[in-house]
Amino acid sequence: MRTLAIDIGGTKLAAALVDDTLNIFARREIPTPGSRTSEALEGALSNLVAPLKGHADCFAAASTGIIRHGVLTALNPANLGGLEKFPLFRVLNRLTGLPGITLNDAQAAAWAEYNALGSNIRDMVFITVSTGVGGGIVSNGELLTGPGGLAGHLGHMIADPCGPLCGCGRKGCVEAIASGRGIAAAAQYELEGLTAKSIFAHAATGNIQANTLIQRSAECIATLIADLRIITDCQKIVLGGSIGLAPGYINRVCDVLNKEPDIYNVSVSPASYRNNAGIIGAALLAEKMIKKASPYK
Repeated sequence: MRTLAIDIGGTKLAAALVDDTLNIFARREIPTPGSRTSEALEGALSNLVAPLKGHADCFAAASTGIIRHGVLTALNPANLGGLEKFPLFRVLNRLTGLPGITLNDAQAAAWAEYNALGSNIRDMVFITVSTGVGGGIVSNGELLTGPGGLAGHLGHMIADPCGPLCGCGRKGCVEAIASGRGIAAAAQYELEGLTAKSIFAHAATGNIQANTLIQRSAECIATLIADLRIITDCQKIVLGGSIGLAPGYINRVCDVLNKEPDIYNVSVSPASYRNNAGIIGAALLAEKMIKKASPYK
């Protein structure tokens, strides 16, 4: 089976053909439309998939946000701009003429990373720390999505009840503190207005505030990992995303985690597939779910 796999993010749209052996070919990537309207996204997706759809047996789309009955929505609407309530499955089904599945990108990435670990791991949690914070949970070898697509939205667990307001409407969510957006929002003085990427560059030169902001993020993620360990009894945590995979970040997280009591500790490793995790995970799930009635639509 050959899958047209699509990854929809806040900054880029990617698509590729993926075969049964997970070879990726004919990969294409374009910027996410700046206007953030349904019409603009549909037009961009049409241009993205047009050269590939005739070479695939099905499509599999992994997108930021919540996928509920094939419709794109979000806990934090700011992460989607004007794309909330976008009928993703219906649009891609019409554009490609193919059967398919749609699901959250972090859930898809979790499935890709789980399949890369080997058969001795049955319980794993994937955390992506990037513009936002998301994740996916694999329990006893099965990906948890939930009837409403909510499972794995780990960034909206509370880290500090008195913390900053999150875009979801709660105070002190992990995402509001540890994400790239959270790091940048907390910056003051000489770092105010800079992106998380620039703050990491300043940290590399020894800037005290930049290092403090990044350490705060790492401590928040380490606490989240300890909570997930006790909730899920997972055997492995896989960390991804532009922040999660930034040089030295995992070491910071593990240093904090190692100070917790032993029962809260768990092995933490970097994501294997990096930018292709969503594409590969979506293709793997398509192969599994197209063969039966799919709950991912």
